[in-house]
Amino acid sequence: MFKPFKNAKLILSLAIPNIFSFATATVTGAINLIMVGGLGGAVIAVVGVTNIIMYNAWAMFSGLGHSINYLVAQSYGAGNNRQAVERTHITLYVVMILFLGIVIAGLIGSWPLLWLVTGDADLAGLGAGYAKLRFAALAIGLFSFVIHGFLRGIGDTRTPAILTVLGSALMVFFTYSLTYGHFGFPALGLTGAGIAFLIGEGAGALGSLLVFFVFLHRKMQTRKPAPFNRKEARLILEESGKLGLQEFALSLSMLIFTVFVGRLGTVALAANEVALNIMSLGFMPAFAFGATATILVGQEIGRGEPFKGRRLGTETAVYGSIFLLAIGIIEFIFALPIAKIYTNEPEIYTLVAKLITVSAFLQLFDGLMNFYAGGLRGIGDTGFLMKASIACGFGLFVPLAALFIFVFDMGSMGAWMSLYLYLTIFAGVVMYRYYKTDWLGVRLKSAEGSTSHTAAV
Repeated sequence: MFKPFKNAKLILSLAIPNIFSFATATVTGAINLIMVGGLGGAVIAVVGVTNIIMYNAWAMFSGLGHSINYLVAQSYGAGNNRQAVERTHITLYVVMILFLGIVIAGLIGSWPLLWLVTGDADLAGLGAGYAKLRFAALAIGLFSFVIHGFLRGIGDTRTPAILTVLGSALMVFFTYSLTYGHFGFPALGLTGAGIAFLIGEGAGALGSLLVFFVFLHRKMQTRKPAPFNRKEARLILEESGKLGLQEFALSLSMLIFTVFVGRLGTVALAANEVALNIMSLGFMPAFAFGATATILVGQEIGRGEPFKGRRLGTETAVYGSIFLLAIGIIEFIFALPIAKIYTNEPEIYTLVAKLITVSAFLQLFDGLMNFYAGGLRGIGDTGFLMKASIACGFGLFVPLAALFIFVFDMGSMGAWMSLYLYLTIFAGVVMYRYYKTDWLGVRLKSAEGSTSHTAAV
């Protein structure tokens, strides 16, 4: 008999720090957007679009953190701590190689990308310097993302939360100080906000590396050199590639969605970005519960208890859904006051309030998708996640957005209807896969290719 509260203490002990960590990052982004909002609607639009571009850039490499998360969880559950550490070392080698490429890409591609998304050369010129700094911050942040994946894999969700809070606090302080020239700092405007991101990500990366190589060394010998095992490297790159493509398909479809909305004008674009920022208060906790599902399922697979992992994944989804439902109710009731926090321009906050009211419970479906995708990551079913993300993103979401916006001429409301339908169907597909999987056939993900997971469909 299913008992939804049987493992409440275990799940919440992992999920609450995850919620705090992801929510802190989200709130920090919201605070930063509010702070720069005083510079005008054009700046709000530029920052919002840059956030979308950064999400796409991050998505391309996010598989590194996601893959090390579930691979470490499986290794740790199996009692093979050395394998968990060596897999993390190999991933960090890859990040070091990628670092310079990301920085150069930002220097060269910031203006063209902003122009492509907004279709406005003036907006692109306004935000190019800011975007370059954000690319550099992204490159630095990958080190944190990998270490956080390792820590969560071994069941430590508190340390990533603490590191996230410290980095975010610095980011907020310097956004306020450098944007408007407070506390004796120069008033650098949008450039100052970009520098603040760089400082926050740098502090977070240094803290993460310190925890891994210094504080954890006695327990797990993290400074012991790891040989470059080609088979392990190939496994990590393959898994990272599939999970990165999954995330990139999601983010790229959102970027195309933003391009479509951008053609509706600056007011529509600014309102869309503010609404997405507000809705992310639910999106990020969904990621947090999804990460919790990955940890719990992955560790149980390592211990040879697949059905316990399946049950823990379901219980995590129950708790996550309750949490997101509560957020949706608050957003529905207080849509207009929340919108006014971001901007004092009536055209923008009125449209934002309408979008939030209609889509207040949108994140519940996004949550279900994330919860069960997290469970599937835990068993290493990464190929399916990649294919489902591509099919739903480009076979469903993008065509629906184009149809509702341009053919039916439904404007911003049509755009968000397409987003609603997309997340609902995507969630249903992932849930179906989770419960139709042959859990008796699930095995550890190994560089020798011994993993097995099948779905009875």
